[in-house]
This record gives sequence, C-alpha cells and structure tokens, in this order.
Amino acid sequence: MTQINEALTKGLTEFLDRANYEPGDLFVLGCSTSEIQGQRIGQDSNLAVGETVISTVLPLVQSHGLHLAVQGCEHLNRALVIERAVAKQLAYEPVTVYPSLKAGGATQVAAFKAFDDPIMVEHVQAQLGMDVGDTAIGMQVKFVQIPVRTSVTEVGHAHTTYLASRPKLIGGERAVYTWSADNYS
Repeated sequence: MTQINEALTKGLTEFLDRANYEPGDLFVLGCSTSEIQGQRIGQDSNLAVGETVISTVLPLVQSHGLHLAVQGCEHLNRALVIERAVAKQLAYEPVTVYPSLKAGGATQVAAFKAFDDPIMVEHVQAQLGMDVGDTAIGMQVKFVQIPVRTSVTEVGHAHTTYLASRPKLIGGERAVYTWSADNYS
C-alpha cells in the first residue's frame, strides 16, 4: 500500500503542478484496483486498495481547492460518486444506484464511504482528471482535453494517464487568441 500511496502522490502532485485549473473545478478519478494488482480490469476488486487510493487522492485534490468525482465501472454505465452539494451546485441530476465491489468497483465504494454526503450522478464535465488502469475517463472530461505527462506512468501494475482541458479555440484566419490593445485599436 505504501508504493501505491507514493506513486499516486508523486504523479498527482506533478500533474497538478503542470495542469491549468481553478479552485472549485471538478477532478474526475477513474481507478481499477484490479489493474493496480496486475489483474484484468473488473476481475479482482480490492477494497483495501481502493481505500488507499481515496485516502491518498481525496486530501491532495481538496488541498488544491478541487472537488472529486469518482467514476464507476461499465456495469454502472460509468456513473460517478460526488458530494451532494457539488452535484447541486453544478446542476447534476442524481441517479438511484449504490456502488458495490461488483458494480462500481472498490475505489468508488471507498469514495462513497469517505465522502460526507455522497450521491451518484450519470455523467460530469470535469476540468481535469486521472485515470489509473485505463478506465476511460475521457467521457467525463470536458473538451478540449489535453494529456499531461508525468514521471509516473503506472500505479502498481496499472497504466496511469492524466487529462487537463482548455476552452475550444474557435474562429478562422481573423480569430485572435490573446487579449491586447491590438484587439480594439
């Protein structure tokens, strides 16, 4: 568990140092405890591993002023656990389901236990996130997604990636993407 904690802390710290975000933004976590243990995704959920992930990620994300949403597995259509107040603030509609080790996964169960007032929502539009074990968080991160590289590419045996986002650049050859006096003179 110490190695998992260290890898998560190092990778997430590097990511948050490089990513562009604001306090109050939403951070999505997808995590397969099976993959961390070297098993195929969804085959060996482990609550102790999930609790280690959440006890590491949650305080680090919160210390940067971010809100955490934790994606579940395909058996819950990748629904997410989120704090009720955050869901209400962002106008996310609750859905009726509870995570379990066989549907949602160990990390989502651990988050549901750790949150103050957890609810489940069908989908989110997070500004950034971390994917531990190829859980496909891209559907939960708003466009335009930007992969961010860190020195940590695996947590345990799980391939790990990081996604930030930026607003879309729209327009054509006359479009300007910086604000200066040239814009109005």
